[in-house]
Amino acid sequence: MIHRVRKLSLSLALIAGILAFGQPSAYTLEEFKFEQPGQHEAFRDLIAKLRCLVCQNESLAGSQAGVAQDLREEVYRMMLEGQSDQEIVTFLVDRYGDFVLYEPPMKPSTYILWFGPFIFLGVGGYLLFRTLGRKKDEAEEDLSEAERARLQRLLAASGDNQEKLK
Repeated sequence: MIHRVRKLSLSLALIAGILAFGQPSAYTLEEFKFEQPGQHEAFRDLIAKLRCLVCQNESLAGSQAGVAQDLREEVYRMMLEGQSDQEIVTFLVDRYGDFVLYEPPMKPSTYILWFGPFIFLGVGGYLLFRTLGRKKDEAEEDLSEAERARLQRLLAASGDNQEKLK
């Protein structure tokens, strides 16, 4: 019992030490200060529309990656310089491509993103109906005499086993 208490105390002390002296890895949006009240919300909305280049499925607002923090700071700097949202987005798209946008523009290079799921769904549905149609057209073969005899033996044997169980 004392051994368990020591282990638990040591574990709690280790966790407390990590929490007290460990370097915080989480970033918050509160570190970005704006003079005008609406700018903070505009900043938050803008970085929510931009994708983290490392995490790929998180926005700049939610990502904890170092690259995301760098891009948040870049967006913050550009907003403080007075650039519009469109100018900031254009800068980021020129630098990183459409990948940085959660909602990429509709153009030939992004058609597969917009229409790909519908194409795959249509092709899958076509193949499913075609396969089901072929199965329906195939005639079921009757059992051969040897297969019928074997089936009769199996059924008779299973009937014997059921009678033995009773």
